[in-house]
Amino acid sequence: MDNLAESARNLSQKFPKNSYATIWDYCHKLSYAKRIMVSPARLDGLPSRGIIHGGYSPNCAAMLAITVYLLIAALPVGFISGIMARILIPISLWFWVDLNEEIEDQPSGALKLAFNSWRWAITVYCLLGAIAQLPLLQCAISKNLTALPLCRAWSEPPLLFKEYFHPNTTPQFLGFLGIASLIFYVVCLSYFVLVKLGKQGRSAIQQ
Repeated sequence: MDNLAESARNLSQKFPKNSYATIWDYCHKLSYAKRIMVSPARLDGLPSRGIIHGGYSPNCAAMLAITVYLLIAALPVGFISGIMARILIPISLWFWVDLNEEIEDQPSGALKLAFNSWRWAITVYCLLGAIAQLPLLQCAISKNLTALPLCRAWSEPPLLFKEYFHPNTTPQFLGFLGIASLIFYVVCLSYFVLVKLGKQGRSAIQQ
């Protein structure tokens, strides 16, 4: 106990009283950064707990994971979902009006600069990726993916992923998981666009 009390006294001497406010402000900024970096990456529909209004928030980046499993089974729809994921992610980053306003209201500093740089970098990267993948749409209508070199090359990374993480699982089963996840994702996203968007609007923070 004596050692603990001594450590506490030494720690209090290192931080003056006015530093507690600084520490609190810093923690508040970290909380704000976490909130605005988690919320924009989601669109309502999938069950999730948090600050999202209504408690439903599917991560748009999940479509990329679904795409991997679709391509493992050589399902042509995977080429479409991959492009859609790169379109949905930038939309979700700029979709929530209240979060955009909160970001603008923050004082200029390293945290705000880092977040805005991150958001613009992700946006540019995803949009350029979507444009670069437009030639892959021919793979989506091809009956034989192995016949086209471009389609075959694009399918190799998912197969490598399977070798590392699912060596004993058949591609057909992984493809089934991808299809089931895609259907569930589309249903939830449709529910958000057709039902919840009209009620909630573009507000991410729970009222």
